[in-house]
Amino acid sequence: MSIEFLMTTLIVVITPGTGVLYTMAAGLSRGTRASFVAAVGCTLGIVPHMAAAITGLATLLRASPVAFQILKYLGVLYLLYMAWSAIRDKNALTVEGESESRSVSRVILSGILINILNPKLTIFFFAFLPQFIDKADSGAFLRMVALSGVFMLVTLVVFTGYGQFAVMIRKHVITRPKVLAWTRRVFGVAFVGLAARLAFE
Repeated sequence: MSIEFLMTTLIVVITPGTGVLYTMAAGLSRGTRASFVAAVGCTLGIVPHMAAAITGLATLLRASPVAFQILKYLGVLYLLYMAWSAIRDKNALTVEGESESRSVSRVILSGILINILNPKLTIFFFAFLPQFIDKADSGAFLRMVALSGVFMLVTLVVFTGYGQFAVMIRKHVITRPKVLAWTRRVFGVAFVGLAARLAFE
C-alpha cells in the first residue's frame, strides 16, 4: 500500500463535507452513541461506490454523463433537504439523553443516504482508486477490495473523531439558546453551500 494512497485518502476524508456535518450534528444533539452510529452510517454509504468501482460500473457512468448528472442532482436535492431540516426543525439540535436518541436504523439510514449521494466518493472510487491497481495483476480484485476497506476504516476513525469533538462541546453550545440558533443556521448554510458547489462543479 503506497504512501500516496494513504495521504490522498486522509485528505479526502478529513476535508469537512456532508458526512462530517451530519456526524457532528448527531454528536451535538444526541451525544456519543449517536455520533458513532452516524459515523458508521456514513461509512456504510461508501459500500455502493466501492461495489460499483469493483464491478466495473465506473465504465458505465463515465460513458453516460446523464447518469452521473442524475446522481449529482439527487445529491444536491438531499443536501438542500438537510439544510432545510437544520434551519427549520428546532428540535434538530437539542440536548437529548442517550436513551432518547433516534433509532439506530434511522440515524444509519440518513448517514448512508448522505454518502450514497456524494459524487466526491463516486469520483474517488471510479477515477482515483483504479490508478493504484495493476489490471494485469491476478490479485487486482482483492487489492481493490483491500484499498477500499482501508478508505472505509479511515473514514470511520476520522468521522468518529469529529463526532467526539462535537460531544465535548455540546453542553457549551446547545444549552445556550442564541448559540443554538446560530449553530442551526451555520449547519443549514453549510449544507446549502455544499449543495451549490456540487451543483456547479
